[in-house]
Amino acid sequence: MPGSSVSASAADSVLPVIPTSLVDVEVVERQREGVPTAVPVPDVDGSTDLAAAAATFEVDTVLLETVGATSSAGEVRTVPMADGRFGWVVGSGSGEPASWRRVGAGLARAVRERLGEGDGDGTEPEDLGDALDADYVQVRLPEDADADTVTALTLGLSLGDYRFRVTAKPTPPRLRKALLVAAEGADTAALSEAVRRAHQWAAATALARDLANAPSNVKDPAWFTDTAAQLARAIPGLEATVRDEKWLGDHGFGGILAVGGGSARPPRLLELSWTPDLPASGSEGSAPHIVLVGKGITFDTGGISIKPADGMELMRTDMSGGGAVIGAMLSIARLELPVRVTALVPAAENHVSGSAYRPGDIVRHYGGTTTEVGNTDAEGRMVMADALAYAVRRYEPDMLVDVATLTGAMKVALGLRTGGVLSTDERLGDRVRAAGERTGESWWPMPLLDDHAEDVRSEIADVRQTPPGPGGVTAGLFLREFTSGLPWAHLDIAGPARADKPYAEVVTGATGFAARTLIEFVAGFTE
Repeated sequence: MPGSSVSASAADSVLPVIPTSLVDVEVVERQREGVPTAVPVPDVDGSTDLAAAAATFEVDTVLLETVGATSSAGEVRTVPMADGRFGWVVGSGSGEPASWRRVGAGLARAVRERLGEGDGDGTEPEDLGDALDADYVQVRLPEDADADTVTALTLGLSLGDYRFRVTAKPTPPRLRKALLVAAEGADTAALSEAVRRAHQWAAATALARDLANAPSNVKDPAWFTDTAAQLARAIPGLEATVRDEKWLGDHGFGGILAVGGGSARPPRLLELSWTPDLPASGSEGSAPHIVLVGKGITFDTGGISIKPADGMELMRTDMSGGGAVIGAMLSIARLELPVRVTALVPAAENHVSGSAYRPGDIVRHYGGTTTEVGNTDAEGRMVMADALAYAVRRYEPDMLVDVATLTGAMKVALGLRTGGVLSTDERLGDRVRAAGERTGESWWPMPLLDDHAEDVRSEIADVRQTPPGPGGVTAGLFLREFTSGLPWAHLDIAGPARADKPYAEVVTGATGFAARTLIEFVAGFTE
């Protein structure tokens, strides 16, 4: 087979363990002796309420004020105890889910910092005394804590101190387990179920981060798709197939082959299928067949329309849409959601060489539609067009949802923390945004402006790759040409897929944005 790929064993010697180990979160009915305790400090009528923390630590509120305890969400302060132990107070703000994600993230980072005072081998620092373990912590939940509270707190604890670092140094110790101490009379079964669901959201997000953060000298299309397939095959009922460049050529995937043609590392197409036992299609109570498509550009130089050098290193994350789809599919299967879901991830490296595709080329996609190429840096829509057309013809789904770091225009329009939703079906777009709201991911509806639909037409091919007009909208209009009129939503995550600084449960680098929205979107069809 032409091209080269880093072997799994070689990659293992370079990369951290994938997937990242997550914090084990457990709901318990009573506080454990010897485990460092964290107590949330709420804002009540505009004032910091220190009463619960003072009672828990058996100290005067003056001491808490002295260490600077506030109700500012996620702000952590260490509380020294008379017997040499310590605890933490964490601001929980007004108590909405976003605040609890910050509580968990702030606490996870505080534990990392505290453990860093040790010798780095995972043993306890001396000031923990006879604590159960150095990397344990317990959090006292307020009396009004509900499923939304523990869901958000679990996300923060699991993701807030995520790290991906390629280094010769030993892996530093980190928070390993968190006990959520429920108030007396709380429904611990319901809270535990919320933790279980949130753990899968976090697992999907973390895996999407792992894949996107992996450096592209390792992460070529073959490694990316093979790694995902290996993880998928370990889950009962989840099927995985990787298509190579010969198969793509034999079946007419001209868009994927054009984009990947400039690289010595050939493209791939990943197919994941989750098919649980379901009622017959169309029967009462039956769920739809959903196809998810994720952009998998493992590195993007821009091709002949080459990008500026400044910032190009971030293009290792240009497969964040594909990573989100992969992470979501694994968690959908682990949760055993009773919905048929298929995922397609077209993977290619957009490179510069004598075999790279050119502006002015005409490319024939899967199914026969031809595209006039205007800019080789608009490669994402080229591979997505193939995958969407294939999804329609091969799987005949009830609806399509695609996810991609597609356009800088969407990043300009919505910034770095909000994804754009363009949909041919209003209810479908509403479902996506509602799922995002429940999972702590922000989406905003964007229009598919019919005034620009004619601009997609080409004089020398069927469609134009880069029509004039608003870039995020015209990219969506281009992709719409390959959906055959099915209900379809396009999720542009060019902004929120990467972060240049930490906030809440997000850390610098790849964010894993969209993974948990997709899980909750699919879960919504089980209700």
